[in-house]
Amino acid sequence: MAKIGLFFGTTTGKTESVAEMIQKEFGGESVVKLHNIIDVEASEFEDYQYVIIGCPTWNIGELQSDWEGFFPELDNIDFHGKKVAYFGTGDQVGYADNFQDAIGILEEKISDLGGTTVGYWPTDGYDFNESKALRNGKFVGLAIDEDNQSDLTNERVKAWVAQLKKEFGL
Repeated sequence: MAKIGLFFGTTTGKTESVAEMIQKEFGGESVVKLHNIIDVEASEFEDYQYVIIGCPTWNIGELQSDWEGFFPELDNIDFHGKKVAYFGTGDQVGYADNFQDAIGILEEKISDLGGTTVGYWPTDGYDFNESKALRNGKFVGLAIDEDNQSDLTNERVKAWVAQLKKEFGL
């Protein structure tokens, strides 16, 4: 069984593509199992001590629709003892006032439910105004902007996965 459960929502396919990149960088399906949140039962989180959450920010700082539908189910999951990392896709130019808000919303909720956040990511190299995903000057997780900085995605994923391997203790 995979050591890490990666739970993502996707509408245009960008977040799913990044999830697949993360899975590959960790070493494949034997290490990271992908779960599209639209097909997930809350009990599936129980299988993992290490969890990665992927969610794009939609409209004006909202959760992607599949995550929005699953959001109330989070209350049925015990996140105590789980290390949780986040990544999001978004557009820092077109939505500079709510860049990466979705992962901030999810991180706040999951932290309140006992999850330990890992994988904080620096804001260097991004140009945005506001974000609900900021904690102590860093993003709560990996911020991906495929609309404006797709040339940086591979490098960012590699660096973040290397960081997570240490923080997960793998």
